[in-house]
Amino acid sequence: MKRGRRPLITEEDRRLWDEVRRTATPLRPEPPPETSAEPAAPSPSVEPAAASDASVVVRPRPPTPAAPPAIGGFDRRTVTRLARGTIAIDARIDLHGMTQEAAHRRLLRFLEEARDGGARIVLVITGKGGGADEHVPGGAGRGVLRRAVPEWLRLPAFRPLVSGYENAGRRHGGEGALYIRLRQKRHRGQTLLS
Repeated sequence: MKRGRRPLITEEDRRLWDEVRRTATPLRPEPPPETSAEPAAPSPSVEPAAASDASVVVRPRPPTPAAPPAIGGFDRRTVTRLARGTIAIDARIDLHGMTQEAAHRRLLRFLEEARDGGARIVLVITGKGGGADEHVPGGAGRGVLRRAVPEWLRLPAFRPLVSGYENAGRRHGGEGALYIRLRQKRHRGQTLLS
């Protein structure tokens, strides 16, 4: 028995899809349409004959800047040398007692200034937190900065500054502190390294 070709999308499917598109919120909103002095080419669905006569103008998209490489960790030898003090820590900051908002702002400013000053390895002290109220629902309680700082380091504002981080050695605060390796400052025309 031969089967006839069925249309891929029925009119009912198209109607349902259009309804879903109108009610859905896109994860990434579409960029606003470009405005130009040229008249817009007619849409093929509106006037098929006119669209076939018009030439298609394809505008190249502006190049998007390359995202910084992913944030990694430190090799074991470097962590050991930092913990023993054989590699110098170029700068340090203590975020104890700050609110998340204040700590976020201060950490970003500190990392920018340290990198601009030529620092390669910095120490960020968050505090260990802990105690009975550490696991309070909603993220409240102690140890909030200890959990938040590694998440912040992966945000777009921090990624151009940070190439890696690890928990500090016991001498520098252990789990209540982080060693952070900074990226080198980019100069015009130079690609982002490490």
